[in-house]
Amino acid sequence: MSLHKIWLVLKREYLTRVKSKSFIIITALTPLAFVAFMGIIVFISISETEVEKRIGILDETDVLVERLVELNETRYFDVSDREIEELRDEVMAGELDGYIVLSDSVIEHSKSPTLVHGGSGGLSFLSAVRSDLREAVREERLTRQNVSDEIRDIFDTRTGLEAIKLTEEGESEDNTVFASALGFVLGLLIFFGIFFYGALLMRSVIEEKTNRVLEVIASSVKPIELMFGKLFGVLSIALTQFGIWILFYTGLSIAAAPIAAMIVDAQMDSLPEEAASEAFDPAMLDNLVIEPAIFIYFLLFFFLGFLIYSALFAAIGAAVDNEQDTQQFMPIVGLPIFIAYFLNTKVMQAPDSSLSIFVSIFPLTSPINMISRIASTSVPAWQIIVSILLMILTFFGIMWLAARIYRVGILMYGKKPSFKDLAKWIRQ
Repeated sequence: MSLHKIWLVLKREYLTRVKSKSFIIITALTPLAFVAFMGIIVFISISETEVEKRIGILDETDVLVERLVELNETRYFDVSDREIEELRDEVMAGELDGYIVLSDSVIEHSKSPTLVHGGSGGLSFLSAVRSDLREAVREERLTRQNVSDEIRDIFDTRTGLEAIKLTEEGESEDNTVFASALGFVLGLLIFFGIFFYGALLMRSVIEEKTNRVLEVIASSVKPIELMFGKLFGVLSIALTQFGIWILFYTGLSIAAAPIAAMIVDAQMDSLPEEAASEAFDPAMLDNLVIEPAIFIYFLLFFFLGFLIYSALFAAIGAAVDNEQDTQQFMPIVGLPIFIAYFLNTKVMQAPDSSLSIFVSIFPLTSPINMISRIASTSVPAWQIIVSILLMILTFFGIMWLAARIYRVGILMYGKKPSFKDLAKWIRQ
């Protein structure tokens, strides 16, 4: 096997793809799409999305309506002087969004009242009304029981939890939520990356096979050299794109930090002193810093995961004449990686469970699940090492099988291969 010929194939595959318009457009638009997505999320978070509804309260208790009006004087108002039929007509006419009849049984026997409304408002509206009713009924019950202010304070107290992570360097703020979310996202990126670039490799093989380009190339390059060259060529494309995006993220984080601080400071200055002391703490932004080692692990596990699955993609592309014929073989590639994708949520929730440890070490699911564990918890070094070694061994095993299929299938035309044919090619 000639490394020089592998390099020539790699160089050709890489330069052909990198210079294409599709590569340039995707590489440029993906960060812009990310910025636009984050901008939309921020806009939605800070914008007022709720349309206030007008709810009439027909109060037979003479006390609950006052409490509800205190909670939200725009939403609730007293309609105790009206008949139910009149209220129903107003709801049907759109003059009233809904009404609630409140009796003493709501307070004494915890009977659930009924909201009669026109159907608009959605889940957030119903949840808000339900929450307001619970608070109003609770306060009235406490009043009727002559509960002291001290007991009320105890009842209203909600104990929080502050977490501190203890490391060899000392104590630091815990960022479990952000770290778990980051690990989940990185796992998804590896999942989509393996499928996207693996499919790109498979289509490349099919296109060149269909155009009979491979016949010319195979006359001077061995099939195994051709396979390695194309595989590492597409891998280089993937690493180039990921490298550009990581640099973009790093630059964006550096540039956005002072801007975010200015916005937060401006918001703080506009708040009253008491409210500002309870508002968002800018120091919390320090928890959103990503350790550079995470990106190194991300590239490493993507590299190994791509090698494992791309060998299968290349073998499938060499065995068929068109993309339609690949469908019967795709479950071989798709099943383990989709299992890893679905288990990624479990790994994010419980990264130290036995299931999480197993799927992060098992070589076919490790690329996606191990990076999630590394980001969200302290993974023992031996588990990372075992995972990497198993993936390397798995790659060589799959590469051996894929190369046997590739060398025969690359020059086979006109016949849709079966699993029996693939087994025969492997034995030859």
